[in-house]
Amino acid sequence: MTSVAKIQEEILALSETDYRQLRQWLNELDRDEWDRQIEEDSNAGRLDFLIVEALEAKEKGTLKNLEDL
Repeated sequence: MTSVAKIQEEILALSETDYRQLRQWLNELDRDEWDRQIEEDSNAGRLDFLIVEALEAKEKGTLKNLEDL
């Protein structure tokens, strides 16, 4: 049995409370990783095109207010 299979088996045996705690922890881990990736991409300039697009849309008068969505 692989490590992943063992972990999956253990997860299925968790109480509902423990399972919810594990799920919350995994979600937080994912959010932290997402934040790290966004920061890395931003620092590297990989998101600069979004600023350009927003400025162009503002100039054309087609920029949408997020509150209106």
